[in-house]
Amino acid sequence: MNLNPFGRKSRSAQSRPAPARPPGIFPELSRASWGTNLGATRSYEALARDAYVRNPIAQRAVRIVAEGAAGAPVLSSPPGHPAIALLDGGEPGPHLIETVAANLLLHGNAYIEVGLGAKGLPVALYSLRPERVTVEPDASGWPVGYLYRAGTTLQRFPAVTVGAGSQEGRPGLLHIRSFHPLDDHYGLGCLGASAAAVETHNAASTWNKALLDNAARPSGALVYDPGDGATLSAEQFDRLKAEMEAGFAGAMNAGRPMLLDGGLKWQALSMTPAEMDFARTRDTASREIALAFGVPPMLLGLSGDNAFANYREANIALWRLTLLPLTSRILGSIATYLGDWWPGLGLTVDRDAIPALSADRERLWSQVSAANFLTDDEKRSLLGLEARP
Repeated sequence: MNLNPFGRKSRSAQSRPAPARPPGIFPELSRASWGTNLGATRSYEALARDAYVRNPIAQRAVRIVAEGAAGAPVLSSPPGHPAIALLDGGEPGPHLIETVAANLLLHGNAYIEVGLGAKGLPVALYSLRPERVTVEPDASGWPVGYLYRAGTTLQRFPAVTVGAGSQEGRPGLLHIRSFHPLDDHYGLGCLGASAAAVETHNAASTWNKALLDNAARPSGALVYDPGDGATLSAEQFDRLKAEMEAGFAGAMNAGRPMLLDGGLKWQALSMTPAEMDFARTRDTASREIALAFGVPPMLLGLSGDNAFANYREANIALWRLTLLPLTSRILGSIATYLGDWWPGLGLTVDRDAIPALSADRERLWSQVSAANFLTDDEKRSLLGLEARP
């Protein structure tokens, strides 16, 4: 099987320059795109750490899509094919489809290695970390192999397989990628589009935490006004500052009464409208993150969008616009890849078994049942059922 993404084109076509970048680096994330991150290109690890590890909105959005894709019911052609058992992955841990879907969302690329058994048939599928894989192009810029780096270990996979194996004695690597308008070999994930919103949301969370650490509100000013124009000495100032931090700062001391003497008075400060608008900015950033990952904001529990009807419609939209296209692409790529060993294999999502889409099925059944000009066998065929014996 030819795993070359441009396999139908001739190699004698116009040459393209080979992309020069180490694995896990995003050159398209320029200095102008990152606001506070003025400097060299950021690595995929740094972007994933900010979005998935530190940001609850982005992490939940990725988990909703990845776990939803992993939980989608799968049909095989022919029915009951052993390839379905390979979708669980070859080792304990996350579901294979879950890992592949998460990699496609975050990185834009997913790589799957096949493990062969004693009979030369696939017995396991392994998802590789995409930032460790580099496309190896030839002199004309066409991909001829994949280099997988893990620590000091470097493993090469051919881009083209012949039969159930390759000239190097092992099958090639399955590369699933999303569309990238500026790259011939790598897909584009959602981290770049959501990076500014993620940074804004993380900064707002840091601001909120700072408010909680300072009595959960902007502090006031302690004014020394003895009446004769005198000022505090350095020792008096340090002692007063230490007493304020020990007795009145922090969430445990919120609302504690203050006793002042010696010409001291407390001047309370309030937040300006611009400072209070950070909450709205945080909500806007949350919606932009959800939009980048294809998850309706209602499903993330964002305020103002939790009506029951909206939640139901949002769940349907999630399946129609995000989960079904993503899962169909993954299953179709795996079926084509495994077709080298099992010709004619097909893997599809069983839409009839998805509870969120039951309304569509019910509407179809009602329309077909009301069609009096159709025979019973024709109706069964339209509903995907076999004809009666």
